[in-house]
Amino acid sequence: MALYCFYCRDGEDNAKLREMHKAAQREWMAEHDENYLTAGPLLNANGDFVGSLLIIEAEDEAEARATINDDPYVTGGVWQSIRVDRFEPVKGRWKKG
Repeated sequence: MALYCFYCRDGEDNAKLREMHKAAQREWMAEHDENYLTAGPLLNANGDFVGSLLIIEAEDEAEARATINDDPYVTGGVWQSIRVDRFEPVKGRWKKG
């Protein structure tokens, strides 16, 4: 299994959209908990939400992307852009080997 880092940036009206979809998004993540190594919000210097960081374990990038396709923050338009990169930890508790 490989690790994939999803760097999700919020769009306009993010506070309103996050609030609208928060409960459904939490349910979604609970139902798909086995796919997430970690996940959480990204905050700016003022403590405002600007996005989310997800690290998903999957066989390949397509499987990792499929994990979030129906996430309420995706379908509800919270995240304006999503960048996905394979993550190879070399230091810390997640390092390989």
